[in-house]
Order: sequence, then structure tokens, then C-alpha cells
Amino acid sequence: MKPLRFRQIHLDFHTSEAISPIAADFDADRFADTLARAQVDSVTCFARCHHGWIYYRTELSPERHHPGLSIDLLAQQIDACHRRGIRVPIYTSVQWDNYAAKNHPEWLCRTVSGMPSGNGPLDPGFYNDLCLNTPYRDWLMRHVSEILESVPTDGFFFDIVRPVDCVCPTCIRMMQELGLEPKDPTARAYFSRKTADEFKLAMSIHVRALAPECSIFYNAGHIGPRDRPTIEAYTHFEVESLPGGQWGYAHFPVTIRFARTLGLDCLGHTGRFHTSWGDFHSFKNSAALRYECLRMLTHGAKCLIGDQLSPTGRLDPHVYELIGAVYSEVKSKEDWCIDGKPVIEIGLLTPEEFEHLEAGALPGAIKGAVSILEQGGHQFDVLDWASDFSGYKVIVLPDHIQMTSTTARKLESFVAHGGKVLASFASGMDAGRNDFRSSIFGVSTDDFDLRRPNQSDECGRAYEHHNYCEYLVPKAQLAGRLPPVEHVMYRKGMKVRTIGEVEVLGVIVQSYFDRTYRHFCSHRQTPSSGVESHPGIIKNGSCIYFTSPVFTQYNDNAPRWCKVLVLDALRMLLESPLISHNGPSTLNVTVIEQRNHDRWIIHLLHFIPERRSEKLDVVEDVIPLNDLQIQVHTKRKIASVMLVPERTPIPFDPGGEELRFTLQRLDGHAMVAVHFDQTFGP
Repeated sequence: MKPLRFRQIHLDFHTSEAISPIAADFDADRFADTLARAQVDSVTCFARCHHGWIYYRTELSPERHHPGLSIDLLAQQIDACHRRGIRVPIYTSVQWDNYAAKNHPEWLCRTVSGMPSGNGPLDPGFYNDLCLNTPYRDWLMRHVSEILESVPTDGFFFDIVRPVDCVCPTCIRMMQELGLEPKDPTARAYFSRKTADEFKLAMSIHVRALAPECSIFYNAGHIGPRDRPTIEAYTHFEVESLPGGQWGYAHFPVTIRFARTLGLDCLGHTGRFHTSWGDFHSFKNSAALRYECLRMLTHGAKCLIGDQLSPTGRLDPHVYELIGAVYSEVKSKEDWCIDGKPVIEIGLLTPEEFEHLEAGALPGAIKGAVSILEQGGHQFDVLDWASDFSGYKVIVLPDHIQMTSTTARKLESFVAHGGKVLASFASGMDAGRNDFRSSIFGVSTDDFDLRRPNQSDECGRAYEHHNYCEYLVPKAQLAGRLPPVEHVMYRKGMKVRTIGEVEVLGVIVQSYFDRTYRHFCSHRQTPSSGVESHPGIIKNGSCIYFTSPVFTQYNDNAPRWCKVLVLDALRMLLESPLISHNGPSTLNVTVIEQRNHDRWIIHLLHFIPERRSEKLDVVEDVIPLNDLQIQVHTKRKIASVMLVPERTPIPFDPGGEELRFTLQRLDGHAMVAVHFDQTFGP
């Protein structure tokens, strides 16, 4: 398959049958010219929407053709775009289809109470889940075949494909045939995932038999460890992450840092809407859209902006002026992004594979960890236990990374070959928090306490009034940027004892008592008693372990001391990080390698999302930075340093194993090309 294009649009068209006519103002040439002027090189158009309506001439299901549509909309869109060199993947919905839900209730997923999954009968919306084990699946296969026979098809975007807990008669029968108990939630979770995975694999085989060059993507609003078993069903990943919607600004960096490790080309996927999908007649602040697209480039991804076509069939000219301004900048920079691969030092394991949250609902530990590492300027990927650790210098296990004997051996082998580890809270323990599965952390649970404090309900939990907090005192090695005094840890950590020859970098001091109805003090946590309880930070050779859930805590309310302690501990493990700078913690820095050109591209990105409303972070202003001093750790000989795409030379000091240079001004985003071995271009 050809590489993904850099400047894409995802054009929603979920259009009610109560609106008629539709596409009355559609003009194919004007449509495609609007896209071309906005520098768009790929647009995803609709074959079928969540309402269940079809937008091409269908013989399979003529009753599904949108009743207000009189033209062959999809065919005209494709023809006009192809004549301008614009690629057109095709959208079709999978598990949401209002027409099917109303006309084929036997196809619906059923909850354990026997009710249809999703909307109630009086709720507005098309959010009823269709079961992929019913005859609906056969209809989908025929529908896809008809699309391929009806219009030129560059690719497919299959929307809403994810596990659904279903106990319809078909699923009950199939579970019983597999020896699974339908009353067991764990068995149902396994079966629902199996259903979604097998559908994706079967559909991709079906598509490839008819159109081998088609791109294929299955959307669930997130890419995570659960997608690893079906990688072969995909040609690429699209990381749907609209900051104004359920995702927020924290979702994208976590998800793209994992998705890009799976070996497929990646698209970032934001929206032009102020909030989220279907937010008609809104548009994003220009600074926000610029930030979101340029952030995709900094992570080695291509760009995609979501829009929704008006029922009139006419694209909003103002929206495409906004998109065109951003995509013109992307176009000027993409030569320095082609075939780029991140240069990384740290692997950050995600707790997603253990917490089983809804897609896109990320664990607090991974969000807090990504935030801390980005603020520290570190170069890192997000991993799971199936990832290859060999390319990393440090592995970080944030708060809830369960360990088995197999994964313990994998981590011990990493350490034995020179790797270093930073872990916290329950990471490294078995699923029941009984004890650590490896001795590399130099700790064991303090099991003389018969109340088993590490398994109690209050351990690791957040309470509004900080009922069970503790206090951490950093020792001299970690007290450089923090005073050696009590620092509150709002969530109770693990109680451990050290084993072997270890170095204690911090101790836990207990409060006078926990906050309960029996005894409490003031409005929140009880003060420190000054009595040391147990070690709080332990260094055992090349491993450092925090007893507190510092990453989840940072995601809760961002205590600076948690961030400083983590970054200072990392500095002990990674003495010469790949890149450092004198800028603020709001500056994002990433390094991308273009091996074909023998160069690194250093991305410097500075936009500040702000909470200016109750529910939404926004980006409205671009705050420039001046005289940024950048230091890059590399043993390679430097030929030149230049600002691109401007091609402005930047004076530099090789400084032995350190490259040093100053960027005089940064207005949102800058790219600095570091050329090795006299290689210039493009």
C-alpha cells in the first residue's frame, strides 16, 4: 500500500431522513475545488451513515437510499476529487445503524437484563449496538461488496467496531458451544473481544480478495493494547482524538506514542468543531487547529481534520479557509516529516491492558506519566508487555503494571543487559497485590501486618478530604530541587520493607491518624506526626521504586513535588538525556529521525491549552519564546544545523558529545534539522 497522505479530511454526513432535500446545493467541481484550495489531498466520504442511509445508487438495499437524496452523491464526490488528485477513502458504519435497529430488532445486542444495548426507546440518537454474530454481519459483507462494485474505492473507514457485552440468543448459543458461561462477566468480555477481532480479520480478508490495494481501518475511538492481536486487519491507524470531545488534550499523546510502535503508518485525527462531532456551525480557534495538527507531525503522524458536510451538500468556505491556512503550513513542512521515526530512550508501560476501561478512557497513571515525561523533555514511547524492550535505556512502570513470572523474567533480562527501571505503587506486583514478582526493586510487602494494608480499600484511592494521606521526605540525593521536609502524598501508597543492599532515597512519615468519624483534624488530611513509617523511594542498583502512586496523583491535581521527584529520579538513571532545554515546562520537544537523509528533525512546539470554561480546554493564543538554548546528546559528527523549511543556518557548538545551539524565536512550532555526515536536503 502507498504511504498515507499528510493533509486529510474526514467528512461526516450523518443526515436525518427528516431533512429533505439533501445535497440540493451540491456541485461536484465546487466541492473538490474547495478541498484543493485548502491543500487537502485525501477526503473520507460517506457510503452509509449512522442513521443507516446510503448515499450511492444501491441495488442491494434500495429502501436504504436516503429518501431526500436525488443524485449519486458519493460517485460524484469521488469523480471530482480523483480528477484533482485527491484520494477518497469510503466511510461506512458498522455497529451503529438506526435503520437496522428499527427494522431488524433481532440484530440488536442485548444486555444482561434483556434490553437492547444503548439508547432507550424514547432517547434521541442512533446509539443502539448491532450484534456482529447475527445475519447483520452477512448483510455488511454484501454491502461492502456492492460499494466496491459501484464506485472506485481507495480505502475503507469502518466506524464503531469494538467489543460489546451481548447476551442475545445467538451470542448465548455461541458462548455455550465454546464452553463459556454466559453469566460470567469475564467470559462475556472474552467472547465480545473475540467477536470484534474475528469480524475485523474476516472483513479485511473479504476486502482484500476484491480490492488488494484498498486501505483499511477500523475505528473505536482509540488505539491500545487490545488492537495488537488484529494488526494484520489494518493497513494503518487513525487516532481519533477530538480535544473538545470526550478525549481532551491528554488522550492524543498517550495513544499516538503507543500506536506508532505497532509498525503501521499513523494519522492523527482531530476535528474542526469547537467541541465534538455534529457541532454544526462551530469552528475551532485557528491557534488550536494549528497546534493539534502540528502536534501530529511532532509525533511522526500525518494529519486528519474531521468535518461534517451540511445537508445542503456545500462545504463551509470559512471552515476551509481555516483548514487551508493550517494545511498550507503542513504542506511546507511535510518533506521534513516523510518516513520519520521517533528517536527514543524511554519505554513507558501502559496500565490499559489491566484496567479494561472503555476505549479512550485512559487510566490516570498513564496520563500523569505522559504529562510528567513530556514536561521533562524526555523522548519516549508508550508500550505494553508484548513490546520489544531492546531499543530503550529506561523502562517506566507507572502505578498499576501487573507482573507475572513471565513478564518478571523479561524485565530482569532487560536489567541484566544494562537497562534501568523506574516503577511505582503496585507495579511489579501480582494481580492481587500480594507481593512483588521480582527482587529487582529491592522491596517486599510488609506482611507482618495481618490487616494486609496493601490490599485494603483505602490503598491507592482518592478521597475528597484526603482521608488516608501520607507524607514523603526526600533524602539528600533527591532533595536538590525540593527541601528535605514532608511532602503530602494524597493517595496512600504501598507499605514495603527493603531486602538486600539498597539505597533509601525517601521515607514515608505517617499522620497522627487517618481521617474517620472517630477522629479527624480540620478540613482535610491530618498533619504529619513526624514518625517515620517505612521507605518511600528505594534505589536498588539500576532500579528505582516509589511506594506512592505518584503518576495517578499527578493526574489528579498535579503536585509539582511529584513531578520533580520523578524527573530527578530519572536523572539518576539517565544521566545524559537525549535532549534538554532552558524553556518552560509547557514546551514540547520531540526528535524524529529521517534515515534516508541521515538527519534528525527536532520539533519544538509551544501552545498552552487553558481551562477557560467548566468542561473544555481551549487554545486561543500563541505565546512566543525567545532565545531557547537546546542541548542534544549525540556522539555523531554534526555537519550542519538549520531551521526548516526556511533553511536558515543556525550556529552551533558540537561540544564533544553535546550539540548546543540557540533558537532565537519560536512562534508556536519550529523544526530544526540536524544533519550528519554532510547530508543535506531535501
